[in-house]
Amino acid sequence: MIPLPNVLLAELSVNNDFDIEAFIEAHRVETPISVRLNPLKPSNRFIEAEKVIWCAHGRYLNARPIFTLDPLFHAGAYYVQEASSMLLQYFVDKLFDRHTPLRALDLCAAPGGKSTLLACALPQGSLLISNEVIRSRAGILEENITRWGYSNTWVCSNDAKEIGGLYGYFDVIVVDAPCSGSGLFRKDKAAITEWSEGNVELCCQRQQRILADVWPALKEDGILIYSTCSYSQKEDEAILDWLITEMGAESINMNLPVEWGFVLTESKCGAYGYKAFPHLVKGEGFFIAALRKKQISKILKPVREKFVEDKIIRSHTESLLSMDNYVCVPKYKESYAAIEKGHISDYILLKEKLYFHKIGIALGALMHNDWVPHHELALSIDVLETVPRVEVELDNALRFLKKEDMKLVLPDKGWYIVSYQNLGLGWIKNLGNRCNNYLPAPYRIRMDIKETEW
Repeated sequence: MIPLPNVLLAELSVNNDFDIEAFIEAHRVETPISVRLNPLKPSNRFIEAEKVIWCAHGRYLNARPIFTLDPLFHAGAYYVQEASSMLLQYFVDKLFDRHTPLRALDLCAAPGGKSTLLACALPQGSLLISNEVIRSRAGILEENITRWGYSNTWVCSNDAKEIGGLYGYFDVIVVDAPCSGSGLFRKDKAAITEWSEGNVELCCQRQQRILADVWPALKEDGILIYSTCSYSQKEDEAILDWLITEMGAESINMNLPVEWGFVLTESKCGAYGYKAFPHLVKGEGFFIAALRKKQISKILKPVREKFVEDKIIRSHTESLLSMDNYVCVPKYKESYAAIEKGHISDYILLKEKLYFHKIGIALGALMHNDWVPHHELALSIDVLETVPRVEVELDNALRFLKKEDMKLVLPDKGWYIVSYQNLGLGWIKNLGNRCNNYLPAPYRIRMDIKETEW
């Protein structure tokens, strides 16, 4: 094992109750493998596995399977997520009324673990803006949000300062801040050699910049949920103190059950945070805290623009979606997406201010009076059951995901959702003499398929 940094160990040892030997020993054992199930894409995968006690849909696995070769992974039946970070579920459940829709922002969202959790956890009717400033990473985020299948999650790629111009817009902002990564030492051995005091200081400065830039977008009495995968006080407790002294934030004690193993920390200003240590929690290193904004916020003026839905496009899409409260909006060129009717004012406002990769559920485009469906629609939780489907077994599911020939006999020409265990994977079009596979290239399996345990 690569030795852990002495400077970090010395910082942790300041607390006399901290068992440094147990902490070091925990880094010699394998990282726990955990997933979070999609409650609206039920399957029999992992339902009998050990539960993550702070997240109803979290499960621990005994070993790490090859997720790439499981069609249910591609269908969005579950997300592979580190268990400690699933504590966000408890925070949302505790902080917000289940009957009041929220405007939420996941600021540093890639690859999508917290966004997919929030999509399920937020009250019905909520809107989640899932942002990733690095556009190459925003592509991975979009893919994972698409697999999850919820229409309430829109994906954008903007700097925190740009989003900060949405004065008083969000009820809750989640910032899983870029950090020095000491909480990932067990999972990522390279993180040990890359760690330094200088990097901790740089991360601290970056975290302050990000929070200062986005702070104006949080409404008065709105909630900031701040987290890192770092143990360093400069990136954790000191940031809470900075938010209190510079931004006038108010700390919230979440009163976690002691038996869960998370350590309650208190900053110099009395701010509450929770840390996961691998010798105390079945998960990786993690820090999380909640604060309330007490400053009076500027309020963004609404855009006075009337939206008129295209009736022809609407007529072509009504046979596709189970949502009865949706609106068809232009997506890109001739393509359209479906958003909840309650989010139309958000769409009018945000489309001019943010760079969107994904809005609602992409429906497709009308070409020569034929509706060409979008991949997102096949994975949506809102697609109608009456849309033609072809249910396939494992072999054909993997062939579809590799864009290889499948042996299919279909009754009619036209579009079909390829589904595995009743969950959509994508589209094919039966031309009579052959079927064309419309799986987008980023979703394709590229590894060799030999034998699989699934």
